[in-house]
Amino acid sequence: MVKRLFVVLLLVGSLFGADDALDAKIKSFVSPQSYAENRSFIALIFEPRSAFYKGDRVDAIKVVEKLKENGLLKLFFKKPQEFQLNFKTSGAPLFFVKIMSDTLQNIGYYRYVTTAATLDASEFTWSINLTSEYVTDPLALQNQLRKSSAEIIDIKRNSEHEWTYIVDISTAKLQVPEVLNGEDLALKRSLYAHWINVAKIRRLVIKSSRRNRWYPYIAYYDSSLHLLKIIKRDRIYRNILLNIPKNAVYMKISDLYTLKNVRDQLLLIPQGER
Repeated sequence: MVKRLFVVLLLVGSLFGADDALDAKIKSFVSPQSYAENRSFIALIFEPRSAFYKGDRVDAIKVVEKLKENGLLKLFFKKPQEFQLNFKTSGAPLFFVKIMSDTLQNIGYYRYVTTAATLDASEFTWSINLTSEYVTDPLALQNQLRKSSAEIIDIKRNSEHEWTYIVDISTAKLQVPEVLNGEDLALKRSLYAHWINVAKIRRLVIKSSRRNRWYPYIAYYDSSLHLLKIIKRDRIYRNILLNIPKNAVYMKISDLYTLKNVRDQLLLIPQGER
């Protein structure tokens, strides 16, 4: 029985001959030694090969998933090391950086350094450096991005310490609370600015608790995070009525000086639909 299984593995391995796009993608995620040692096994688990393509493109997420579930994807270092992540898109740069930074934060990455941000005629690239005991898990990253309706369309392992992700954000949106007419929303104390979706309302009343010393700082953005308008108030407010600009989709609520001034909640009361 063992001999027969060995023959089957050899036969499948022989069919795995031509170095096509799928082979190249698999080899990019595993070391040459691991690939050589597991060649026949890899051939077996990647059958049928057609299941790992989307049209004429290799489905990198499926490849990573298959390698990971079979113990062939090594993401851990022996000790904390610095590595680089490159994120590429054809979408709006500011919107993309916000999507990616929120996604990284949601999977536990708070400390990183932007090393490059480049824009050419067709593509924007954002590069960051991190220090960790393990490289970012592509599957965890994909799961979080899907919550924003974004999708990883390709992954490249440039080296042990550098990965590149190509991300489609054509249908993406920020993972922020959507404010709807007739539904009040309480924003709890936070050291970070509050982001909300105001695409469906005309006006918004913000009531500040008496425990707060809130100096309003309000910014409006369109669907691509182009800045539309800023409101700054250099005195303490208990209530403020805001007329939402026509093209505004997102609003950022902060304090002119520091969010430490907002010790208690801010109550949002929407008025009118659009």
